[in-house]
Amino acid sequence: MGRKRKGRDIHGWLVVDKPAGLTSTAVVNKVRWALDAKKAGHAGTLDPAATGVLAVALGEATKTVPFITDAMKAYVFTVRFGATTNTDDAEGEVIATSDLRPADENIIAALKRFTGNIMQVPPKFSAVKIDGERAYKLARDNEAFEIAARPLYVESLTLLSRPDADHAQLEMVCGKGGYVRAIARDLGERLGCLGHVDRLRRIWSGPFDVEDGVPFTLIEDLAKNPALDAHLLPLQVGLEDLPELRANETGFTRLRNGNPGQVLGTADYGEEVWVSYKGQPVAVGIYRGGEVHPSRVFNL
Repeated sequence: MGRKRKGRDIHGWLVVDKPAGLTSTAVVNKVRWALDAKKAGHAGTLDPAATGVLAVALGEATKTVPFITDAMKAYVFTVRFGATTNTDDAEGEVIATSDLRPADENIIAALKRFTGNIMQVPPKFSAVKIDGERAYKLARDNEAFEIAARPLYVESLTLLSRPDADHAQLEMVCGKGGYVRAIARDLGERLGCLGHVDRLRRIWSGPFDVEDGVPFTLIEDLAKNPALDAHLLPLQVGLEDLPELRANETGFTRLRNGNPGQVLGTADYGEEVWVSYKGQPVAVGIYRGGEVHPSRVFNL
């Protein structure tokens, strides 16, 4: 029998404004410790050098993580022209340089090639698996390997400013699985001047906005303090993209036991929905003519 995990049964979301220099896992571990929570996870990794929205799910909210991972996200980032690095960001080793610098109009024209449904090759220093091994491990060991291109939907990619000839600040809104570092790398190659990410900040992810993010220093200051609980968002915030239906008492009992249950309200047949009872989330499932067949049940 496994050891019972210690901590509080606490459910919801804590949106962290992640600082540079920390891994996403380190942030999650700190949040779990600060809130004395039994269970925690995050919805979308940020590189250690990146800042911004890191949505940490607690308790039963971890069951809603896939809905945030699949949601649209927005980034503001700075591309440095004139050099390629082995990691496609400023943390890596420079492996090629160029004296060329693009004009604004050339950048704007090139960005059109990176919008819509595109194919993107993830960076070699990434968590993509190659024959069961993480790509970053193979790269660190100087192994020769290739990563297959993957589909990515980019809703928009905009030039925000041009601080100087060496830099361009961009904003990107994209779907699941996008690598900003790869965008910077490929943009530099297309412009013939090379490039990599100099700074990166995620400004929103699904329903979570950086303006609602809790500074990491505050988490440290309020660790083990009930005042930190006041910054939690309810579990159902992670379900905002799904229609909400309500269960009656009988439907609630059946759904809580993992069985199809009757609901009030309607949705398209076969649509994924979430069900509440007396204002609390009960389950996520598929609507089939007056009842919902649960795929996730929340034990609140």
